[in-house]
Amino acid sequence: MTLWTAILVASIVCVALKAVGYLIPPSLFDAPRPARIIDLLTVALLAALVAVQTLGDAQAIMVDARVPAVLVAAGLLALRAPFLVVVVAAAAVAAGLRWFGWAI
Repeated sequence: MTLWTAILVASIVCVALKAVGYLIPPSLFDAPRPARIIDLLTVALLAALVAVQTLGDAQAIMVDARVPAVLVAAGLLALRAPFLVVVVAAAAVAAGLRWFGWAI
């Protein structure tokens, strides 16, 4: 399978999944249990994306300055800090660790 074949197949599958989503009646999601599952699934997917982007480096796990930065961001979010403060603090932690040579 060539790269272009894989891209074409993935595109067709994505369009098919989107079309199937429009065919499902909305009343199916109005019940409390499916609505709760949909909400939790969204959070789980976002958490998985953050974990992969923070720890992933090709096929290996990479622990570098991003891990403490994400931990600082999570702590500030738990304290209900403004989002801009969270972003600046996380960036400062990562930059500081890299500046002093304590992390890659």
